[in-house]
Amino acid sequence: ESHFCLQRYNIFLILQNMNDTFYHILPSGIRIVHRRIASPVVYTGIMVGAGTRDEDAAINGMAHYVEHCVFKGCESMGNASASATPKTISARQIINRIEGVGAEINAYTTKEETVFYAATPKAYFARTLGLIASMVLHPTFPKEETDKEVSVILDEIESYNDSPSELIYDDFEGLVFKGHPLSMPILGSRKTLKQISHSPQNPLRWMATHYLPERIVVFSQGDLPFSSVLRTIEKVMEGCAEMDEHAVFVRNCPNSGACQSVSYKKHTHQVHVMAGGRAYEIGHKNQLGLYLLNNILGGGSLSSRLNLNVRERKGLVYSIESQYTPLSDTGYWSIYFASEPHHKDYCMELCRKELKRLREIPLSSLQLQHALKQLHGQMAISAENQENNALAMAKLTLYHNYAPTWEETFRQIQQVTPQQLLQIANEIYSENNLWMLSYE
Repeated sequence: ESHFCLQRYNIFLILQNMNDTFYHILPSGIRIVHRRIASPVVYTGIMVGAGTRDEDAAINGMAHYVEHCVFKGCESMGNASASATPKTISARQIINRIEGVGAEINAYTTKEETVFYAATPKAYFARTLGLIASMVLHPTFPKEETDKEVSVILDEIESYNDSPSELIYDDFEGLVFKGHPLSMPILGSRKTLKQISHSPQNPLRWMATHYLPERIVVFSQGDLPFSSVLRTIEKVMEGCAEMDEHAVFVRNCPNSGACQSVSYKKHTHQVHVMAGGRAYEIGHKNQLGLYLLNNILGGGSLSSRLNLNVRERKGLVYSIESQYTPLSDTGYWSIYFASEPHHKDYCMELCRKELKRLREIPLSSLQLQHALKQLHGQMAISAENQENNALAMAKLTLYHNYAPTWEETFRQIQQVTPQQLLQIANEIYSENNLWMLSYE
């Protein structure tokens, strides 16, 4: 079980500054993280540790439905007193308040989080975050508007069904985490959406039991002093009640299961294949080692082992990649490719050979240094994306109460030895930890 409770957040009771990253906790239990950087744009938002895995099967898709429908209307107290009648803000007004100043607002749902955020000129930081807070804390779910949004979500589901290269990730998670809420699709189904959208009280009740202060991180990144950021956040988050000191957030870790090989008939021109298995959770001592191994195996570079041997040397696929997805209490790794049907088995054989090489042959010092040099460059380039930086900072704070810079993370990766990588490969890339799913 994974437990998140107020006692773990003692680090936040004192205002802290580490590498221009500031941490604080409000009396309600809401955590705050702000990173000051030289930029005229501020990325700000609210990350909630509630996602698909926190749903019951009968209302699968609730977290994603909430993400969509809080944009359809909310209430705002503004500068009025607590006894005043809240001001209702419509969907069109929400859009105009953001886009009217050139800001961009967005949201997304994962198996474990729901995130609402915006990029805004720093002069409008308070206005933007205030609107996001109103959406998250005081949504109205006007039925006429949310009924329209159900149609949008149904179209989104169908677009996934029409895209096997995307759908296969959901089906693969369903296979690896079979019997656990992590196996459920983020979007839900036509049947569950009908149940969810029946009444505005359904999402409101779900939010009341899942959008708890201890699960909320308010984040910002931009050229603003933390003192003014803190004042703004204290003001806009007033509507969130203080947390019960005995409140505990519990998630059940998925049980281990026997590996399976499954094939679905999809009538596609190509065969789509995904293979992989369970992996380390966020914060595991071997997480960064596996991150490096994955980059060597089939990460984003054309010189990855899978790309060189399956595409460049054999010409069997257009693209092939591997991923490592750590979650709060578990994780999974995967290899994905699409090929002509008669090449499927040979491609899989080549993948197995590369996994075996990583299990049996330790990297030489020269190979390790090359891999580290490559990863350093990739991380430096990725760090130029300030939106991703802000979102990663919020997620690390949600689960670890601390968000290292990419330089700090890379220094940790540099400590990994070839023997440790070999041990990780034997544990994670084992034939006993290999599920396989194909669309044929």
